[in-house]
Amino acid sequence: MRFATIFFGFIMLTACGGVSNPAATESLPPSGVTPIAEVQGSGSSSPLAGNRVVISGIVTGDFQDNDADVANNLGGFYVQQETPDGNAMTSEGVFVFDGTNPATDVRSGDRVNVTGTVNEYFGETQITEPTVDVVGSGTVQATAVNLPADGTTTNSDGDLVADFERYEGMLLRFPQTLAVSNLRNLEQFGAVGLSEGGRLFQFTNSNAPDPAAYAAHRASNARRSLELDDGRRSSNPGTIRFLKAGGAGYSIRTGDTVSGVTGNLRYSRGSGGNGNEAWRLMPTAEPEFNSVNPRPGSPTVGGNLHIASFNVLNFFSTVDSGQSVCGPQRNDGCRGADSNQELARQLAKTVSALALLDADIVGLVELENNSSASLQMIVDELNARVGTDEYAFLNTGTVHDDAIKTGFIYKSSSVGLAGAFALLDRSVDSRFNDVRNRPALAQSFNFLANGAKLTVVVNHLKSKGSSCEADGDPNLNDGQGNCNQTRTSAAAAIADWVATDPTNSNDPDYLIIGDLNAYTREDPLTALRDAGFTNLLDARNDAYSFVFDAQAGALDHAIASVSLVPQVVDTIEWHINADEPAVLDYNLEHDRDPALFDPKSPYRASDHDPVIIGLDLTD
Repeated sequence: MRFATIFFGFIMLTACGGVSNPAATESLPPSGVTPIAEVQGSGSSSPLAGNRVVISGIVTGDFQDNDADVANNLGGFYVQQETPDGNAMTSEGVFVFDGTNPATDVRSGDRVNVTGTVNEYFGETQITEPTVDVVGSGTVQATAVNLPADGTTTNSDGDLVADFERYEGMLLRFPQTLAVSNLRNLEQFGAVGLSEGGRLFQFTNSNAPDPAAYAAHRASNARRSLELDDGRRSSNPGTIRFLKAGGAGYSIRTGDTVSGVTGNLRYSRGSGGNGNEAWRLMPTAEPEFNSVNPRPGSPTVGGNLHIASFNVLNFFSTVDSGQSVCGPQRNDGCRGADSNQELARQLAKTVSALALLDADIVGLVELENNSSASLQMIVDELNARVGTDEYAFLNTGTVHDDAIKTGFIYKSSSVGLAGAFALLDRSVDSRFNDVRNRPALAQSFNFLANGAKLTVVVNHLKSKGSSCEADGDPNLNDGQGNCNQTRTSAAAAIADWVATDPTNSNDPDYLIIGDLNAYTREDPLTALRDAGFTNLLDARNDAYSFVFDAQAGALDHAIASVSLVPQVVDTIEWHINADEPAVLDYNLEHDRDPALFDPKSPYRASDHDPVIIGLDLTD
């Protein structure tokens, strides 16, 4: 058997006994060969599409089905001409598609003559219906390419991607250290998003909204980015190639790095016609990731009182059976766990995170909006886990008519409820659109150690995920996404509402927390600053609690009133969720390996990171 071995960007052929291809005699290419560069041309598609051609070159990547190499199965192989044509705008490599049962088994390093038809498949030039002859062996040096790319192009979905057309099908090496920026497609498509110059951040996390600057930001991100694929056509593979590709005990996280990735470049969706359309590197050498963003341990926060904000990713005590039986009217679709087994897993992960969080007050976001069952389930399991009955919950009953609500749990050993809770909705302030935003929930607490009082307001404002254009609130393409004015008006209403002391606490110490669905420099946060509040994460441009579209950013915030700021000791984001791949969460869909799940681990308990505030509360 012959094996492909990679040495410093060269593909070399070595012999290692066993069954092999019949010995090939070296021969010249047949007459009538079309250079691969002419097949590729200098445009986005081949000028020879539909024509029957003969090509000759070296196999640089073996991704055939049903051969000894079970890790790679794209249904073909890459061929590259040995001598560059001298035109920087034309590629010298091409993919040969030979299906699930190839007539000729090739190896990297084989010199082949291929007769076939030129076709375009989801934007990739391919040779199809091939006749393949192995006629010798040879070497091709991997071309070194550095990010960012020189330019961008727009894919068929309208998204910007780097323009790598000149390298399609070629063997490339990216010598730089690249950061892991996206794990969203790791489970389904085996893909890891990489970026040059460190991980990617949302534009408005550190920049004021601006359409021109945002457009430049998007172009820069596209030029900096590349997808590292697993070299498989199948979705949801049983073994996830890059999950632990960093040595003993490693589990990949956003923010980690990899250097010198080598492989063949293709333009495709994730698996066949699925996934996002992008340039993907199919590895010919196994990459090894570096754990430069290790998992955090238990959070360490100073102060005598700890408050946390935690989005618990649609924690529903009602299993989602597909029926519309959730919400206060029992006519909404349910969310979260799809089976009792998933619910048990979700509860275990959530409680593992809360137990390690060890906060005195926790504002929870994305709870099922039922009378008390969702909160009761969490508190009962949390008390069983810690071995005491110190955790309790604020019983608000159902809150308005959305399927989800916010809520509080707290340690009754350290704090007590001070008076009744209060809700902000449109009946209190018409600027607060409670059809789009969940009502703000305020509760005052007494700190039992010294009698000091604090009011916490937990929020969940309208997401960016759907349009508010029908409300006269369009996406202005300035980086703030959909529904910005809806969130901004709600934030202004919250500021004015807090100024009225809605819980009658007679104490000016207020802490606004929760998922505001706005990044740090967006208008809702500006509205709160203008009202005199301090965002406790403002000092950091790299604050983040969520990763979306391969970019990290802070959606979850802690915002203090003037009197509370001097009592703040520390504010941290506990990065246990946003950087972790979703394959580690409670779900069991797509025949996921149940053994990947660890109920005692807090990692990927949700998709948002908790924010923790440490106070020395004195008055």
